[in-house]
Amino acid sequence: MASVSFSKHKKAKALKPGSRRPAKELCSECGLCDTYYIQYVREACAFINQKFEQLETQSHGRDRNLDNPDELYFGVYQNMMAARKIEPIPGAQWTGIISTIAINMLNHGLVEGVICVQNTKEDRFQPMPIIARTPEEILAARVNKPTLSPNLSVLEEIDRLGLKRVLVIGVGCQIQALRAIEKKLGLEKLYVLGTPCVDNVTRAGLQKFLDTTNTSPETVVHYEFMQDFRVHFKHEDGSTETVPFFGLKTNQLKDVFAPSCMSCFDYVNSLADLVVGYMGAPYGWQWIVVRNDIGKEMLELAKDQIQTQPVFSKGDRKQAVQQSIPAYDQGITLPMWAAKLMGVVIDKIGPKGLEYARFSIDSHFTRNYLYVRRNYIKKLKAHVPEFAKRIVAQYKLPD
Repeated sequence: MASVSFSKHKKAKALKPGSRRPAKELCSECGLCDTYYIQYVREACAFINQKFEQLETQSHGRDRNLDNPDELYFGVYQNMMAARKIEPIPGAQWTGIISTIAINMLNHGLVEGVICVQNTKEDRFQPMPIIARTPEEILAARVNKPTLSPNLSVLEEIDRLGLKRVLVIGVGCQIQALRAIEKKLGLEKLYVLGTPCVDNVTRAGLQKFLDTTNTSPETVVHYEFMQDFRVHFKHEDGSTETVPFFGLKTNQLKDVFAPSCMSCFDYVNSLADLVVGYMGAPYGWQWIVVRNDIGKEMLELAKDQIQTQPVFSKGDRKQAVQQSIPAYDQGITLPMWAAKLMGVVIDKIGPKGLEYARFSIDSHFTRNYLYVRRNYIKKLKAHVPEFAKRIVAQYKLPD
């Protein structure tokens, strides 16, 4: 069976990694162009051919209801909740829900392999995509790698290994490309587990972020922008260091993010079957979005291992978002004492739960809309999806 699948694509030769990028500077390094599936890239790439509505219908049986305030922001869904593992996985970034679901799917025979991302032996932040075939290989992929990652570069391995049931874990740009070529993969069943994603960087960009933000960049194990308006850095010794959002050296970091991330409007990974992140949940919990019946099936495997609670929404984000637009645009950096004070105040009176998630989406969508308008004006109309245009229209943007 594998040879039949391979023969369909063997004329489209895979190129050396990095040798050609049809999206040019907007390439998100998703890995598709490192495979023989590059022949489909002009239809599949999120930064060449944006087609959320078509792919949402393909993935979920319908597109999002733009008149539903939650679907406008968070995409098609059946259920949302906050969750955490009853017994956390040691070394996981949070409690290990994603790793648990992936391992359960493998152990129950739902899939034969899991596309996930380990790191290289030399560098904990350098992504190394693999098709995991054992629970140990999945566990070795725990913890985010906050850099551009060629997850789809291992798609050819599906053919070589003769796999027919696969789970893919990835972020929005990777999943859009995957959905666009889904029917070309020759699979009996594809499961997609997504994470929300925003502001990825190159490995060099990540180092600049760590060097300008952290007191001990060489010992950072992982970090996350959290609901308390602080960046939480976990160090090798188990200690946590926090830096308020408003104390980041925006004037030095404005240009560190990849152009693809500055042009992205799929923060919530709208084409995944199941999404696990943090942005819509209280601190210490994960936000779970079940988008369709496949996502429900995936989550069901972990139901006895997780504690859940309903999502909630509190506060008003709009003034904070409006004020953040010129602050970011002008690269304003507050003195640390003022940033800490502002962080404490906003943490107490600012948006919580789903309103925090909307705050984060609004802040990034307005910034990214400005970026596309200023740098890729000819792409603006076709590239920005309708839901993002409606969200951005709530705010006054600078020229």
